[in-house]
Order: sequence, then structure tokens, then C-alpha cells
Amino acid sequence: MLTLLLVIIYIAFISLGLPDSVLGAAWPSMFEVLGVPVGYAGIITMIIAGSTIISSLASNFLNKKLGTGRVMVISVAITATALFGFSVSSKFWHLCLIGIPYGLGAGSVDASLNNYVALHYKPRHMSWLHCFWGVGTMIGPIVMSRFIAGGGVWTQGYRAISIFQVILTGILLLSLPLWKKVEQGRCGETVSPLEGVAEDVVQTTAEARGRLPPSEEKKSNNDVTLKSVVKIPGVLSAVLAFLCYCAIEATTGFWATTYMVFARGIDINLATSWAMLFFIGITVGRFLNGFVSERFGDKNMIRVGAGIIFVALVLMTLPISNKWIVLSVFVLAGLGCAPIYPCMIHATPIRFGKENSQALIGLQMACAYSGSTFCPPIFGIIVQKLSIKLLPFYGLLFVIFLIIFTENLNKKTKLEK
Repeated sequence: MLTLLLVIIYIAFISLGLPDSVLGAAWPSMFEVLGVPVGYAGIITMIIAGSTIISSLASNFLNKKLGTGRVMVISVAITATALFGFSVSSKFWHLCLIGIPYGLGAGSVDASLNNYVALHYKPRHMSWLHCFWGVGTMIGPIVMSRFIAGGGVWTQGYRAISIFQVILTGILLLSLPLWKKVEQGRCGETVSPLEGVAEDVVQTTAEARGRLPPSEEKKSNNDVTLKSVVKIPGVLSAVLAFLCYCAIEATTGFWATTYMVFARGIDINLATSWAMLFFIGITVGRFLNGFVSERFGDKNMIRVGAGIIFVALVLMTLPISNKWIVLSVFVLAGLGCAPIYPCMIHATPIRFGKENSQALIGLQMACAYSGSTFCPPIFGIIVQKLSIKLLPFYGLLFVIFLIIFTENLNKKTKLEK
């Protein structure tokens, strides 16, 4: 049953990635129909991101009141409803209004699932979880493009994805007893040290329990608030590290094609196809990371990833004329990004105690969304005022701060490797 629950969690993370990339794929067909300028896509994404930040911050409260399983069911149901709302919308303000529940549902799923896997499973599962999110982000545009290319409209693509979310809601509803059994096993009531996934649950839970005896953990968990969490040594560095990482990932991914075309003179069709490999590099890297993360540990994998990104961005600043080398640098940057996010999440309950993990992961998710939402448009202002050639220098600034924050975090918290 534990294996079945893990499969459900993986499917849920695919569903989390599906809508994340669909708006960008559909917008060229949407804005003219809606009668708005092409730049209005940013308004919708900002509304969705703002709602996601709010629900991420509320995840600790919701999980204490409802439990992870129920939060998952409600959140996915809200997301499914919002996606169906997109499929029947004919006005821009409809999308803006529906973007609020769209973001609220996504943020709760993200924070709750990340915390659940960090508490109950080994590092490899966290890496593969985020690999499946990458699979979702690749499937979403494919689904949308098939409908549009086949003579359909963007509303049909949204409707198809909403149907998938409705089916997932039903699966999650049926799986609620599984979530409860794992929760009982965490307290030592039903789960025995079996092989495979069950052993992963037992071992990682024992490690994450760490700081307090069971009787005190329960009491402490009920008293945990965002206000109390932010006072813990190292928390500021932890959340700022998330902001820096997501700034790097989102800015590089968004501006990669523009940089290749206008800074390096690469053909736009070639640049567009290779820009996608930045995200493929992240997805493949997270799959591979699952096989080595337990051996090297979260702390070391974060260091390796940051080092690879640093090298890739430095290479990007050099006057390299070979276009294939330039294109390959973006793949290298994607591979460097791969281990950082899942390893930082997985290390959270070990660094700060499981009693604080949900509140802290919710705060980290909020900072992550802030970085991915605001840092790319900030660089857009730099492009307008100065030059697109500053992209690698902008990224290097955040990499340096990422390294500073993560090393400061290592000093203030205990993490073996």
C-alpha cells in the first residue's frame, strides 16, 4: 500500500506541472480571441503567483486542521474547477478572476506534498518527485499544441487537462485511508521495517523526527506558527536560498531563447528548440540525482549543483563563437539546477525538526514563487535599459548569493552531508 501511495504522489506532481506551462503554450492563440495586448499574460501569471504564495503560507494551518490527504483532495479539486473555468472563459477578466483559485489550489498541493515526502521518504524520492513535475510541464504544452494544431481551440486543451485533474481528485479521495495509515506508521503504530518503499518510510521518518521526543513533538507541532518559525536560526538563509535558486531557474528559462538570438546570433528556430533543453536538463538531472543523492547527501548535492551552474554561467560570459558550445552551456546549467530544489526541500525537516517543517516549507515555497515571479521581469527592465548580454552576470549574482546563504545555513544547522 505504501508503494501505491507513492505512485499516487508521483501522479499528483505530474498534475501540478501540467497547468504550470500551459498558459505560455496557449497564449499566442488566446490573446487575440480575448481582445487584449500580448503583454497581458503577465497580469494573469502575477495573479496566479500571488494566490499561490498565499496558499503556500497557509499550508501549515491547513495541514494541522485537515491533514495532508484532505488538503490534497480539496486543492486538486479547486485546481480542476479553475482549469475548467479557463476552458469556458470568453473574457480576459474571467481569466483574472479564475486565476485566484487556480493559484490557491496549486500552492497548497506543492507545499503539502513536498513536506510529506521530506518527512516520509528518502532523498531519491524527492528528486524523482520533482522529475515528475518536469514531466508534467513538458506534457502540458504538448496536449495544448495537439488541440490547436488539430484545428481546435485553446479552451479544449484546458478542458482536457481539467478532466485529468477531476480523475486525480477521485483517486486522491479514494486514497485517504492510505494517508492515514502512513501517519499512524510515522508514530510507530502500524508500519514495520519492510523492504523497499516501506523501509524508506520508516528510516526517513526516524531521521526527520530528530530534535524532540514524540510526546513533545506533538505538543510543539500544534504551537508552530510562521511567526515562531522565522525566529529559528538559519531560517532566513534557508528561505533566501530558495528565492535565489528560483530566480536563476526562472530567469534563465524565460530569457534563454532571447539571449541566444540577440546576444549570440543563433537562428531563432534552433534557439527555441535548444532552450527547451534547459528544462529537459533539469528533468533528466533530477532523475539521475535520485540514484546518487543518498550516497552524497543533500548538502553535497546542493554544493555540486551550485558549482555547475556557476561554471555554466561563467562559460556563457566568454566570447565563444561555436554555437553548439553556447547551446550546450544551457543544458549544463539545467543539470546544475537539477539537485538544488529537491535537496533543499528534503533537508528541511532534518535541519529544523519535523515539527517545524510544514510551516517552513510553506514559507520556502512562498519565497520560491516570489523569485520565479518577480526576478524574470526585473531582468526584462535591465534588458530594456541596458542589454540582453547581461543575462549570465545577472544569474551569477544570484548564484553567489545562493552559495553564501546555503553555506551560512550549513554553519547554523546540523546536516551530516
